[in-house]
Amino acid sequence: MTGSGVEGVVTMSVQPVDDDGEALLTVDELAAATGMTVRTTRYYAGLGLLPPPERRGRMAYYGPQHRARLDLIRALQDHGFTLSAIEKYLSRIPLEAPIEDLAVQRAMLTSWTSEKRETLTRRQVEKRAGRRLSDEDLDTLVKVQGLRREGAGYQVLAPFDSAVQTLDLHIPVDSFVEASAAIGRHMDELADELTAILRDKIVTPFRESEHSEEEAARFEQMFSRLRQLTLEGVVAGFQHAANQVISRSLSS
Repeated sequence: MTGSGVEGVVTMSVQPVDDDGEALLTVDELAAATGMTVRTTRYYAGLGLLPPPERRGRMAYYGPQHRARLDLIRALQDHGFTLSAIEKYLSRIPLEAPIEDLAVQRAMLTSWTSEKRETLTRRQVEKRAGRRLSDEDLDTLVKVQGLRREGAGYQVLAPFDSAVQTLDLHIPVDSFVEASAAIGRHMDELADELTAILRDKIVTPFRESEHSEEEAARFEQMFSRLRQLTLEGVVAGFQHAANQVISRSLSS
């Protein structure tokens, strides 16, 4: 009796790799690795925020560079960047930028970022404000960048407490919007300059030198203190500049 069968045939899928031997991921695997949905990942790719995937037949694969770029996008989101601000930020970073550069960018963002913002309900925002807020009040707080709408909820931004106080000043909202825009313009320039200093004078030299785990831990702690000192310096510098403007106006 003859048989014509194949016993114990096992097919094994081989993880595809790029030219450097790094594992390539499908869009589903990339989304899972970065904590994003597949839809969001594809949306960012469609906006040109990610390099084109590597095509192998009908399959599209993503490598470490795509993951590093998505990790940077997540860091920007945690920092409070809107989508348009993220697009503007990433437009300054070439799509072919190496992973190391993207990691440095993320490290610098993390060093200036406070704790991650929670999305609050309207009632929670009112509790934080210590008062009832009308629809008009909420719109005003959004316009003066005290709040940001996030789906059906809100995220409280750094100027929230000051923004709430403006509700009782009976001053046209447009004046606060213009002031916020002016602050935003100059803060963007200041942040760019401070980030360049941080990257060129501190982060890059540290990355290029050998260091122990203990030294790396101290370096991370130093960043936290550096952030506090920098913010204090920005406030003190603004107060000094404002006093000089007032003095000049009184003496003229």
